[in-house]
Amino acid sequence: MSGDDDSNGWQLTESDPGVFSELLKTLGVPLIVDDLYSLDSESLSSLQPLHALIFLFKWVSTPSDTMSGTYDPDFPGFFAHQVVNNACATLAVLNALGNIPSLKTGSQLAELMEFTNNMDPQTRGLVVTSSDWLREAHNSLSPPSAISLDGLGLPKQTEDAYHFVVYLPSMGSVYELDGLKPHAVRHGSYDETGEGWLSRAREVIENRIATYPAGALDFSLLALRDDPIPALQAELAKYQAAGKQTEAAELVVKLESENFKRNRWNFENSLRRHNHVGLVHALLVALAKAGRLEPAKENAKTVMKERIAKSKTRGEAMDES
Repeated sequence: MSGDDDSNGWQLTESDPGVFSELLKTLGVPLIVDDLYSLDSESLSSLQPLHALIFLFKWVSTPSDTMSGTYDPDFPGFFAHQVVNNACATLAVLNALGNIPSLKTGSQLAELMEFTNNMDPQTRGLVVTSSDWLREAHNSLSPPSAISLDGLGLPKQTEDAYHFVVYLPSMGSVYELDGLKPHAVRHGSYDETGEGWLSRAREVIENRIATYPAGALDFSLLALRDDPIPALQAELAKYQAAGKQTEAAELVVKLESENFKRNRWNFENSLRRHNHVGLVHALLVALAKAGRLEPAKENAKTVMKERIAKSKTRGEAMDES
């Protein structure tokens, strides 16, 4: 879960496929993460083979008797508890990766998985979140803010807490691995034919989304899947060797789309890594020297008031402080 405390050095993580895919690259895993905007069959089939679904939602305390699924204290797979705030994104990733058979990983992750083998979830969570290299990988795209608002007398506001969990198939059933729960949650078996485990997972996630108010945007869904580029390249070479130009042309378009997406991720991640405080300071100094800082501030206030007014007409809450 993401809170607003220091969390022993673990920083907040964006629910962004580029961020998760970069983490997977650091872990030496040949998988990527893609946004999933729909749970319909066509959207899911286009991402196959799909290993897990990572679900982000606004956390609210709910009575235990309203929980769907059943606790499985004997779950034999990899499951780690979340013992510090803000680590839930990486915990969700590890809880997924640890349950994918024969998955190739980097040496550091392989050693961590082997070391924590047969540990209980609480101890495993303590070991995982004590790993310096893993925390650094987690924080690499979500650096701490260099701007402090302490001492300005601003009113304290309670921020919403968001949390990542993972849904995946294991031993013929769909499981929910939530680091804040004492055990893995079993959501029942699934039919191996047709969509397989995804059909059951869709039902569970849709039921969970239905507990939010209509039109709520308090959640997002990411798909953990094989990196499609190697398979596309191999298939393209096969078609080109066979002289099948039409099929080859279609694959070239798909490859260009995937490469464009990676280039966008790289650009966005480079912006996340960069500290823009110096640039902002220089721009403010330049505006002040030119006598344009005060007019810019007044214009910003006007724009914000207009946004607040528009939000109120739409019935949305927006803090004016």
